[in-house]
Amino acid sequence: MEKAILVHLAINKKEKAEAETSMDELKGLAQTAGAEVVFEVFQYRPEISPKYFIGEGKVQELIHLKNELKANLVIFDHNLNPIQQRSLEDALQSKVIDRTQLILDIFAKRAHSKEGKLQVELAQLNYLLPRLLGKGLELSRLGGGIGTRGPGEKKLEEDRRRIKSRISNIKKDIWKIQKHHALQRKSRKKKPIPIVSLVGYTNAGKSTLFNFLAREKTFTSPELFATLDPMLRRVNFSDGLYFFLSDTVGFIRNLPVELISSFKATLEEVKEADCICHVIDITSPQYESHIQAVETILSSIGVVDMPVIKVFNKIDLLPDKVGLMTKNKISTSSSVYVSAKTGEGIFYLKKLFRSILYKNLKTYHLSIPKSNKDIISSFKKWSFVLKREDRGDFYDIEIMADPKYMLNYLSYLRRGELNW
Repeated sequence: MEKAILVHLAINKKEKAEAETSMDELKGLAQTAGAEVVFEVFQYRPEISPKYFIGEGKVQELIHLKNELKANLVIFDHNLNPIQQRSLEDALQSKVIDRTQLILDIFAKRAHSKEGKLQVELAQLNYLLPRLLGKGLELSRLGGGIGTRGPGEKKLEEDRRRIKSRISNIKKDIWKIQKHHALQRKSRKKKPIPIVSLVGYTNAGKSTLFNFLAREKTFTSPELFATLDPMLRRVNFSDGLYFFLSDTVGFIRNLPVELISSFKATLEEVKEADCICHVIDITSPQYESHIQAVETILSSIGVVDMPVIKVFNKIDLLPDKVGLMTKNKISTSSSVYVSAKTGEGIFYLKKLFRSILYKNLKTYHLSIPKSNKDIISSFKKWSFVLKREDRGDFYDIEIMADPKYMLNYLSYLRRGELNW
């Protein structure tokens, strides 16, 4: 296990006030990547050093701490440019990585699907490409460990031309996979089945909620970015209605631009949803800033004018959950309080799903002569078939459908029903 020293620089009063919170998050990321955090260094400095990012005095302090604690890794809670990273590694004689490289390393560790692995490798190569200038084969001294997962040592030693060629090939492979996904989405859109997309700050409990709603047993963990590859499952209501639930990667403040770019198509799956379920860890002291971070990322990928349900999760860990459950009962807003672990509040969440997803659908009762029974098979393409009963020469059918699809079936409506 690598021994890591964490470094945070605040350049204004706001960053200084948020330094401890930000460092706690960096510590969680480092531990998720497999490092043992042995010390945390803070500095308040009104300007960033072009050479070292931090001041030269703080660099000397890091050299002393590294030798005393036998640390072999220094992680910055910021993004370093190539010059700063090289200068720090030369001065400290140690591996230095920044926040972006750390997150990319975790994504490389978590990706399991072919598309996920390709997207992470693309992000890593885009990050590493400008850092090859002037460094050449010195990259080989990085060896193994945190910050080197994914493309591997051999690829890091390739010249810029070969890396650019690899980036081009990865983009082509991702495009083929995404083209296949687009065909799948097109096929789904031919049917009136709505989709709910789970989003949220990492470790908010999305996977636990996904498991509860879809009755799945996907991997969950208190670690950051415990799951990465997207999933899509069917969730049923008791009366026969259902929807598809999709789970995506957890968000985080300052999500690396390389990841947003590489995962753009995956993140844009959210735009295909009929409703967004924003899962929030209400027990986190920083939950309001987490909400803002998620909303910023959603805005950056163009998610606007879409129904959003705010799901405040983990109420089982709060002392006054009774009051929150009362809010669920009287609430007319699109917020709900739940425990994905115990199931408390899920009833009200599903009520919200139903009211949003099926607000444009009406219930119709039809009597279809058995001589025309062939048309019944077409109903599943544009409606939800809730009931079907044999009534002698007729089939009584109960469906939910958008009124615009009913124009050709008005003559089959029972009892003069016209539920527009």
